[in-house]
Amino acid sequence: MSRLFVAALVATLVGVPAAAAAPGALDRAHTAGRVTKQVQYTWPGVYFEGRFRGTSVGISLNDATNYYDVQIDGRTVSTLVKPGRTTHWVRGLSNGEHRVRLVKRSESPWAAGEFDGFVGAVLTKPAARTRQIEFIGDSLTAGYGNLSTTRDCSTNGGIDRNSNADLTFGALTSRALNADYQINAISGRGMVRNYGGGDPGVSYRNFYDRAVLNVDGDVWQNPGSWRPQLIVVGLGTNDFSTALKPGEQWPTPERLVAAYKSAYQGFLDKLRARYGSGPTIVVSVPEATGTFADAARQVVQERGDSRVRYWNYADPAIDRLGCDWHFSQRDHRLISGLLTEYIARLGLVW
Repeated sequence: MSRLFVAALVATLVGVPAAAAAPGALDRAHTAGRVTKQVQYTWPGVYFEGRFRGTSVGISLNDATNYYDVQIDGRTVSTLVKPGRTTHWVRGLSNGEHRVRLVKRSESPWAAGEFDGFVGAVLTKPAARTRQIEFIGDSLTAGYGNLSTTRDCSTNGGIDRNSNADLTFGALTSRALNADYQINAISGRGMVRNYGGGDPGVSYRNFYDRAVLNVDGDVWQNPGSWRPQLIVVGLGTNDFSTALKPGEQWPTPERLVAAYKSAYQGFLDKLRARYGSGPTIVVSVPEATGTFADAARQVVQERGDSRVRYWNYADPAIDRLGCDWHFSQRDHRLISGLLTEYIARLGLVW
C-alpha cells in the first residue's frame, strides 16, 4: 500500500497529455473501462477485447508505466512490462478466428496509459455483455500485491510486478457471471481519511469522477453504455486501520466515525444520482468486527434503502499473504466464490 500511495502523493496532479491515439482505436475493440476520447486511462483492470482472423495480431499502445497481460482465446500468452510506445505482435497462431484481450494489471494514479488499437485482420468488435458490475475500493479491490506469496515484496520484484487486477475477486467474479466490469480502486485512499492520515483533505471521493486520475478536475464521460446493475463498494480499511495522529481533523475516533458515515451517505447519493434507483449497491467489509464493520453496517441501516445491502466477507481462511498483508491470489479466489454466492441470493434482474 505505502509505495503506491506515496508515489501518488508526490506525483503532480497536472497531467502531461500524450500523443493522440490513432483514430478509431475503439471502433474494433470493446471496453467497459473508463477511457477518454483519446483512449487514455489510469484505473487498474481496464481491458480491451477484439476479434481477428489469421495467425497473428498486433497490440499498439503507449505506456512506459504499467504492466499488461495479453490474452489469446482466454489464455495469457505474454506480459508487457512498461512497454512504452510499441506494437506488440503475437504470432504463430492457428489460421482461423481468434479473440484477443489486453488488460492493465497495475495501478497508475499518477500516469495515463494509451491504447492505439489492435492491428492485423481485425474483425468487428465483440458485443458488450448484458451484465455490468462496478467495483469501487482501495488496494484490496485493486489487487495490490496479490501475486506474491510473501508479505515482504522488497526482494521479489516489488509491488507492480506482484499485482494483477485481472486476478482480483472483482474480475474473477465478473468473468464467472459473464459480466463486463470496472475496477475503480486506488490504493491508500479512504472515504474521508487515507492510510496513516496522509494527504489530509483529499480522499477517494476526490478522484471517483475521473477517467484519468492524474488530471485535476477531469470528469469521465460515460458513453451511455455503462449502466451497472450491481455496484460493490469497499472503502473504510484506510479510514480506520491506522490510529489517529495529533493534528488530524478528527480529534476523536467517534468524530472520525461520524464523518465517515456522513461521507458514505453522500457517496451513495452520488451513485444514485448517476445510475438511478435500479442498481443494487453492496457495502462490503472484510473484517468480522470492529469500528469499520460497525460504521459500515450503520450506514446501511440508516440508509433505509432495500437496494443498499451490507456484505461482511470476513473468513478465517483468508491468509493475507500478499504484499504488505494484502489479499493473496488464493484469497481473491476465495472471496470471489463468497461474492458469487452472495450475488446469487440478491435476486438481481440482469
